[in-house]
This record gives sequence, structure tokens and C-alpha cells, in this order.
Amino acid sequence: MRVLALDHGESRCGCAVSDPSGTLASPLAAIERPETRKGLARVTELAAGLEAELIVVGLPVTLGGEEGMQAEAAREFARRLEERVGVPVELYDERLTTRMAEATGGSADADSRAAAHLLESYLTARAGRSSAPEMS
Repeated sequence: MRVLALDHGESRCGCAVSDPSGTLASPLAAIERPETRKGLARVTELAAGLEAELIVVGLPVTLGGEEGMQAEAAREFARRLEERVGVPVELYDERLTTRMAEATGGSADADSRAAAHLLESYLTARAGRSSAPEMS
């Protein structure tokens, strides 16, 4: 399953995509001003072009797990996006992904490296859920 991850921000939206097997994450170019009609259209076009089967939007929460205005904006962005793309959109905790992106460096922009870390975390958690033994 190809998954598109988005590190939503007011001025830029970092983007990363998984390989078709849903195991590796690669950063893509960030999309400027995702809140605008043009920006949201670019995100929608990206998802369609990649044939994404799922989109994961980072949910910014504090280390204590509390949500603020940025989390509200991410939830609203995810809602608007899901109305347009025709594939499921999930929110996923993005704590520490920006710090991880800054620490690892690389040639991709920091927002998209953060999206790649978000996607790696999501894919790892999903793999753990699918391989966990069922409880009866």
C-alpha cells in the first residue's frame, strides 16, 4: 500500500511517500501554503499522481499529549483534504519528528524530512499492529 505522509504547516507542508510495499519512506518536495485553494489542489494532485491509498497527516501534540491551535489546524486540513481525495486520511502523532529531521540532515527540505520520519513511525506502528498476536 502506498502511503503519503504530510507534515502540515501554515506556510509549508512537508511530504513523504512510502514505497508500494509500505515499508520505506522517501521525502518529496514540500508544498507551499497548503491552506490556500492552490496549495490544497497541489496536495490533491500529488496524492492522485502517486496513487496514494492512504494519507497520514501529522498531528502536532505537546510532549504531554495536549492539543493546541496547530493541532486544530491539522485536523481541519485533514478533513478538507479527505473531502477532496477519495482515500482515507488519518491523523498520526508527530511528536519529535521536526527534531529528528534536524538531527539527521539530508538533501531534502526539513519539512519533508520530518514527514518522512512521521511516515516511518506510522509504518513501524502499523507493522507492529498487524504482526501482534490476536487476543481471545
